[in-house]
Amino acid sequence: MTGLIMSAAHAVPQAVTDVLTFGETMLSLQVDASLSVGASARTTVAGAETNVAIGLARLGHTASWAGRLGADEPARLVLRTLRAEGVHTQYATTDTTAPTGALLREQVIGDIARVHYWRAGSAASRQLPEHLGQALAQGARVLHVTGITCALGAGPLATVTAAVDYARAHDWTVVFDVNYRARLWSRDEASRALRKLRDNIDVVIASDDELPLLADDHADGDEDAWVQELLAIGAREVIIKRGGEGASRFGVEGDSVHQPAVRVPVVDTVGAGDAFCAGYISGLLDGLDPADRLQRAVTVGGFAVATHGDWEGLPHRDELALLDAAPGSTIR
Repeated sequence: MTGLIMSAAHAVPQAVTDVLTFGETMLSLQVDASLSVGASARTTVAGAETNVAIGLARLGHTASWAGRLGADEPARLVLRTLRAEGVHTQYATTDTTAPTGALLREQVIGDIARVHYWRAGSAASRQLPEHLGQALAQGARVLHVTGITCALGAGPLATVTAAVDYARAHDWTVVFDVNYRARLWSRDEASRALRKLRDNIDVVIASDDELPLLADDHADGDEDAWVQELLAIGAREVIIKRGGEGASRFGVEGDSVHQPAVRVPVVDTVGAGDAFCAGYISGLLDGLDPADRLQRAVTVGGFAVATHGDWEGLPHRDELALLDAAPGSTIR
């Protein structure tokens, strides 16, 4: 046993990937001003799970994304982008009767962004457990899932539930990022659904305001009580993202560690949480101790904050030390 992860040879002999993830990835139109003034748009792709997969691939791990797309041009862009980044997409599936989702992100003022979604009735919102069968059968060391997928509808929620159950039964490590989106569902809806997953989650990742969603009584209590509740139920680690204040990790052994954020110029905060997840999972896969896992997580998150785009600024493994350089340095 190395940290939370058993060796691939011992736990899942058939595993061909380090991390399996799935969820909605969309066509993303990004404008640098308010859309109402006719600002020009940059076309890319965006999705929490694929942000994590790209981050992991750049850090040298094998990552597979098994989401569902429409039979359209945005789907081709999604697949081309992921393949170019080294993410395995052979188990992504196609819905010929539903479109690939889309979003538009406006940079309203300063570093404040506003996002508009077109995802109701999308191919991803129709994902079912059977669409994930081949991907699960191939095996993985880690399953990464998010609350965003759970919010897309009954089918995606059932798919997450089935995947988590399968992963637990086959000794994978299950990493769950709460990733609450108020535009997709209410806090009460989220809490009722997500609490049903808690027994099979190994690593819970949440911001401090998301943690109560997993608690038995999310309206009352305090952080320590919520953490201890999750550890008692079955989680081996609870990771709390604190934005500019860094992150904290609490373990089932009773230990805890806090890591300050890496100080960088704030350019774009979108995708920072996904970058953090990629860094933390990378540390798990590499067998780092908890403090070093957190250090890698906040470092990768720092890259995301200091660059434009959801995933474009994520570092490759040989770039992780760049943030140690003095401001204005030129690497020669």
